[in-house]
Amino acid sequence: MAKGKVVCIYGAKGGIGKSTFTLNLAGVISNIKKKVLILDFDLSNGAIACSLNSNINKTIFNFCEDYANNRFSDMENYINSYNENIDFISSPKDPRQANKIDIKLLDVLIDKCAYKYDCILIDTSYVLDEVNVFALDKSDNILFMTTNDIVALKNLKNVLNIMNDNDFKNYKIILNNSVYPSKDYFSLFDLKSILNNNIDYIISSSFYYKKMDNLIINGEIATLKYNNFNDYKIFELIANDVLKEGKDE
Repeated sequence: MAKGKVVCIYGAKGGIGKSTFTLNLAGVISNIKKKVLILDFDLSNGAIACSLNSNINKTIFNFCEDYANNRFSDMENYINSYNENIDFISSPKDPRQANKIDIKLLDVLIDKCAYKYDCILIDTSYVLDEVNVFALDKSDNILFMTTNDIVALKNLKNVLNIMNDNDFKNYKIILNNSVYPSKDYFSLFDLKSILNNNIDYIISSSFYYKKMDNLIINGEIATLKYNNFNDYKIFELIANDVLKEGKDE
């Protein structure tokens, strides 16, 4: 298998639907019969294992600790399977373990998984810390997510300024209107002007699902359970784009 695409999903504010988006993107990648690994890099408060209603034994912390102490034997010991195409590695169970993780070992982790999957999705926290800077730099593609919210837009604009100052061009911007359907403060023209960037994809308010919590409680992914909603084609377009595009292309 060729080296898989590494995709970082980042939002500069919490509560904008980033982890839900990551899971649903993984669902679409699974539907097109590609292998995908989700890495939960929100090391203090990761939501992936919880959202999949999965009991996990070993986490990113365990991999880093074992590798640093010559106890590593097989990558499969740390990988959790959701279905035949979706695997994930969880964030630490104890948030105090987050600060004990060496960034260099996260690099090792990604490299060891890169040839096992068609795509690696990195879910991040909203803090622009050392871990997230590493994830952004390591990725072939970056998906920046925002909502039509003043704080989310302000924070993302700051991050985009940093990216542009450092000549990063391998990113797309996703406007997620499904989290807060009633928030429509700014027009699309306004959003482009605020961010000084195009909006590449829009997840519409029609993706808003009042029973989304029920899916999470049952460990289900919407794009796997339903494929007849309007925005499925948007997820499919994003999936196809990130699988074929990269910063070196």
